[in-house]
Parts: sequence; C-alpha cells; structure tokens
Amino acid sequence: MSINVKNISRRFGEQWAVKDVSFTVGSGEIVGFIGPNGAGKSTTMKIITGFLAPSAGEVLVNDLNTREHPMEIKKIIGYLPENNPLYQEMYVTEYLKYVAGLYGIRGEKADRRVEDIIEHVGLLDERHKKIEKLSKGYRQRVGLSQALIHDPEILILDEPTSGLDPNQIVGIRNLISTMGEKKTIILSTHIMQEVEAICDRVIIIDQGKIKADEAAGDISKKQHSGQTIQVELETHFPAEKWKILENISGVIELPGNIYLLATEKQKDIRSSVFRFAVENNLTVLSMHLKEKSLEAVFRELTGGNGSLNQ
Repeated sequence: MSINVKNISRRFGEQWAVKDVSFTVGSGEIVGFIGPNGAGKSTTMKIITGFLAPSAGEVLVNDLNTREHPMEIKKIIGYLPENNPLYQEMYVTEYLKYVAGLYGIRGEKADRRVEDIIEHVGLLDERHKKIEKLSKGYRQRVGLSQALIHDPEILILDEPTSGLDPNQIVGIRNLISTMGEKKTIILSTHIMQEVEAICDRVIIIDQGKIKADEAAGDISKKQHSGQTIQVELETHFPAEKWKILENISGVIELPGNIYLLATEKQKDIRSSVFRFAVENNLTVLSMHLKEKSLEAVFRELTGGNGSLNQ
C-alpha cells in the first residue's frame, strides 16, 4: 500500500492551509508527520483520507485518486482525527460493533473483531462503560479502536497518544510499531521522543510547506550545519560570557553548571573551549559533542522558541 501526495494545496478563504505539498509513503513505512499548531498537518491528513478535497494537486492511495474513488479509499484507510469524535452516549462494545457494521462486518465476525481490538488496545476493563464515563486516555483508545476495527491497510493517526499516561503511551507505541510491520502508517504528534522511537521517516511541515523529509536516523545530521558541545564546570560561569568565543551561536545553561554551546559550523572547537576555560580559571569536569536532537532540529526549521540560537 502506498500514498503519493502530488503538489496539493488547500485554501480556506484567503488563507492557504497547505501550499504545494508533495511526498510519498511506501508500503510498511511508519512516517512521523510533525509541525507546529496550524502548520497544515490535519488538513493534509484529511485530504489523504478523502474528507477534504485539495484546491489543487492530487493524492493517489494505492494508485487510486482520492477525488475519483473516495469510497474505495475509505475502506482501506483507518483514520483517527485529532479531536476524536465519538458517540458519547454509547457503550464501548456497542459503539465498536456499530462502527464494524458501517464497514459491513456483522454477526460473529464483528463480535470476534471487537473482542480482539478491545484486548489489543487495553479496553477490557472499560468495555461495558459508556464512552462519556471514560477518562480522556480511554476515550483515545476507543478512537484508535474504531480506526482499526476493519483491519485497514493504511492508518492515518492524528495525535494517537494524546491524553495517555506514560505507561499507556508505551503500550500504544508498541502497538503502532507492531502494526507497522504490515501496514502503512502516517502519524502526527507533538512528542518528539515518540517519533524517534517508532518512525522510519520524519516529515516536518511549517506554514503549509514541507521543511524536511528524511529518514528518522538521518534528519539530525542533514538538517543543520553546526554542532552542540556540552561542558560541565566545577563552578558557575555566566552563560553570556561563552559567546566571546568564536563560532559560538548560542548558549543554554542547565542545572549543575552544565552549558550547551551551539556552534555555527561543523568544525570541532572543543580545544578552543578548553583553552578558554583555562584562561578564565575554570575547571572542566567533562566535555563532549552532543548530537542534536530531533526537537532541536524541529525548532530550527520551524522558527520555534527555546532553540540554542536564543
């Protein structure tokens, strides 16, 4: 199963939500689709699923155009929207059987499918409760269950772990990783560790445009030119004084007299940092190059606050 997004744009009034966006997702890939609020993530996902039509461009799902074959595409896609709309007055099992029926799954087959999904997503103790009585985390599990009920070949998950506690997040991550062995998955999230843990690829979108599209293990290496040096001192030293050093573009001070020094170039300047420390009568307890995190790359590409360039 593949997804081919070709130069799609979508306008709401005078505002472009997405503008000339293109990417492909291959069979069995788990792709993290990340960006700030309002970047165009949800709009793009709705276009892929056929819930929104693009103002320009096209989307092919398994070579089927979403405009021409909307019903066929919906049958092979499981979709968890960001706001997770549910029928609050229905019981969990009742609701999932209802959704199964919408996909033509009925009778004993529906009973077995609902039982399997309830066990997979950890809803066994909540199955006989009304959805309105569930915590946000359990309602999120119900939303994920409805996306899985018809065993789709493609999953589009918009913030799938929103509202879950740390243990629940790990469980859902493991489930998504397992499903990724047989399904094509696009998921959006604001949790960078989630992307690093389960995604094969990362697509970053900002202001309706793609800023990066790289393998998860390569994006930190390809999307920035500088380095980060972590220095631990015996005593405190004013952070702003590090900027006297050549090629230092920014400094973050952490507890325990630890400093993260962002450099403008890939050149290793640890020897210069050490000499600077000696000249200022500073005792260096440790110093090493620190690989830039996905979160740092995300902030650089989207202009977010909290980067080392502040």
